[in-house]
Amino acid sequence: MTCQVIDAGTRRPHHADVLRIAFAGTFAATLEPAVRSHLAVPCEVVVGDEAGIVGKLGDVDALVTLAFTREMAAAAPRLKLVQVPGAGLDRIDRSALPPATALANVYGHEVGIAEYILGAMLALTRQFQRLDAALRQGSWQSQWAVGAAAPSPWPELAGKTLGILGYGHIGRCLARRARAFDMTVLAIRRTPEPDADALVRTPDALDDVLARADYVALTLPLTAETRGMLGERELRRMKRTAILVNVARADLVDEDALYHALAERAIAAAALDVWYRYPTAAGPTPPARRPFHELDNVLMTPHVSGWTEGMLEARARLIADNVQRIARGEPPLNLIAR
Repeated sequence: MTCQVIDAGTRRPHHADVLRIAFAGTFAATLEPAVRSHLAVPCEVVVGDEAGIVGKLGDVDALVTLAFTREMAAAAPRLKLVQVPGAGLDRIDRSALPPATALANVYGHEVGIAEYILGAMLALTRQFQRLDAALRQGSWQSQWAVGAAAPSPWPELAGKTLGILGYGHIGRCLARRARAFDMTVLAIRRTPEPDADALVRTPDALDDVLARADYVALTLPLTAETRGMLGERELRRMKRTAILVNVARADLVDEDALYHALAERAIAAAALDVWYRYPTAAGPTPPARRPFHELDNVLMTPHVSGWTEGMLEARARLIADNVQRIARGEPPLNLIAR
């Protein structure tokens, strides 16, 4: 028997030699075809939303999901693996995990996100959006304009300082690429370790890193300790010429404080790929309470910094590998300690 998809509303007899896998939520569902293509064990796959999948977990062996709740745990007595299809665990209730259920996450997004951060830094520094819009109207906002003063020359990344808050997979990948741009890299990590690409310091050095950095990239997980770590005081510590790039979680930064810092030009600009609101139904969904879309010093993208071909392939292979590992009674890769 090959791995096949069955309708979320269909109940079928469970065979001991057939692995049953559930994909819960929109993001997990997008990975399902690629994961299934890499599976070499007999299995059945059920796909549904996070609420609707609960009633279908009774004979599920592996659950691929960004969220895990007590309701899911109670409905899944056979569950051997909760596989998060991303790196973040902020929606996983670890206290609800049954003792015999393994928890694992995946990476594979670090190259795409590091490239996004550098691209955003360049786009905001060189004001590509404004120049593009002007030239489409025939306005040469450059030294080539006739009868107009040349603009001030733009800064280069070379020689500037990049502060990386969170020095894991993404932070290290970003540091290597920033060093190739001849940047100085300062990083904050809970447990520093020697690194040739960056000066890594503990969180108590945050104020100093913010004050010294020309660019600040947020690449750390959202936890009780990191939620709201950048508020009005911290944003005021940054240079007025500094650019903030957030590819981690929106709630690392206080929404009101960030909006005011950008609107008042307390910092120069921000690239925001993660948001305070996400779609729950079809149709337009404003990504925040504050009107960031009205600010011309904000680059807004809909949480796509890691959405690359390389990421999808790497995650699909690892998830399939982990499903097959639990089928053999082996621990999964990227096992999360309780």
